[in-house]
Amino acid sequence: MNILLTGSTGFLGFRTLENLVKMPGVKKVVATGRTLIKSRTIISPKVKYILGDLTDLDFVDSLFEDIDIVINTASLSSPWGEKQLFIRSNVITQKNILKSAEKHKIDRFIYISTPSLYYNGEDRIMVKESDPLPENFVNSYSRTKRQAEVLLEKSNLNYIIIRPRAIIGRGDSVIMPRLIKTHSLGRLKIIGKGNNIVDLTSVENVVHSIILSIKANKEALNNIYNITDDCPVSLWECINIVLKGIGMKHVQKKINFKIAFFVAILFEFFSKYITKKEPSLTCYSVGILSKSFTLDITKAKNLLNYSPVVTTKESINEFINWYNDES
Repeated sequence: MNILLTGSTGFLGFRTLENLVKMPGVKKVVATGRTLIKSRTIISPKVKYILGDLTDLDFVDSLFEDIDIVINTASLSSPWGEKQLFIRSNVITQKNILKSAEKHKIDRFIYISTPSLYYNGEDRIMVKESDPLPENFVNSYSRTKRQAEVLLEKSNLNYIIIRPRAIIGRGDSVIMPRLIKTHSLGRLKIIGKGNNIVDLTSVENVVHSIILSIKANKEALNNIYNITDDCPVSLWECINIVLKGIGMKHVQKKINFKIAFFVAILFEFFSKYITKKEPSLTCYSVGILSKSFTLDITKAKNLLNYSPVVTTKESINEFINWYNDES
């Protein structure tokens, strides 16, 4: 089979490509992204890198020669940013890829979405894919990712949508690095009581779910799946394990949730109307760091035959070792 992998130069895309080239049934992977760096380059006769802009329909269409399956991991993932930038990165690109995929009659479209769609500012425990989504999404990222899901659902393609919760592991450039940076500036505090329980997901488990989606039977198609490590953990305990592992002090100071939320409102106001830069604290990040958030993955277990291949502890250790090697 021949696969088109978007976002191949990113965290998840690179880790996915590492595994695709090991699959005997994969003959070719067209790997696309914006910028290729040495540490995220796979040298293999199966891999053909074609770099470009997915908002360019002509460029997108040029990628589809003899493609059977599309895996779209590309997106702008951030709690803050200009609305139009998210639309371009997450919606326009999806429209272009879908248009070419339909034109070339590809067999299957696998899309990596996000469970931030479920976020409503409250504790959420064992959320199912069928649970109602909030009337108003928390930010432009969540809103545009849902728009991209709907575009795929309305297409004439066979699809699988994956919603992995908080991806961690070697190569993470989003979750842990943001927390480490904030802590290095002396700004990271435990929000609320610090006893919130969350699901995390090893990048290797997300890749495993993608591989299972490639092999999935007809019954599993045209569905949305939550993916996690299936073992909820204490968020702040995990954060402190990472900090200790890279030689930094534990987070001990706490801040009341209401105070943190009010400060985030002020920061967002100044960012939106004065500085035009991403605030160091957002209402979404306050909620994510203080609320419990776990997902029900029964559907993935039953239809995709999914079960984690590595543990959260192993993923954290993998990140620590990689981060220390890179520093």
